Amino acid sequence: MAMTSGGGGAAPNINVTPLIDILLVLLIIFMVISPLKPARFKALVPENSKDMSSQAKQSPQTLVVDIKGADPSAGAVLLRGGVEIAHGSVSDPGPIASALATEFKTRKDEQRWKTGFENQVQLSPDERIERTVFVKAPESQKYGNVVKVIDAAKGAGANPVGLQTEALDQ
Repeated sequence: MAMTSGGGGAAPNINVTPLIDILLVLLIIFMVISPLKPARFKALVPENSKDMSSQAKQSPQTLVVDIKGADPSAGAVLLRGGVEIAHGSVSDPGPIASALATEFKTRKDEQRWKTGFENQVQLSPDERIERTVFVKAPESQKYGNVVKVIDAAKGAGANPVGLQTEALDQ
């Protein structure tokens, strides 16, 4: 018996009903899960207020890394803690990092604890010293240069590191 090509057999087709059911189930799952994802990250930026600046007092143990000048090659970096402690540049913030590490070690050796942590003996000395550092830079300074200084401060043990623009008063 020879087969003919024009036979009257059933043509194969795909049953799409189960595929649509799977698609609807996946759609429902994604609709339920999507509100659980954070839609965005909120950054709370303080407003510049004259009343607040007069009430806020800077701690005498606060360290400020001040980036001077908008020119990246001439950006001088000063570490101040009431007085100038160290000098560096944005291209080489190493002297600032070593001065910060030395300052933190001195605070630990002299037991100069941050306010409110004097009697907290259950904490390690590293947790009791003030290690907050503010990086102050002009708005015209390149972000990459500021990040180099922040990395140097964090590498020296600063935690937390705050950012400040030159427009804000101390």
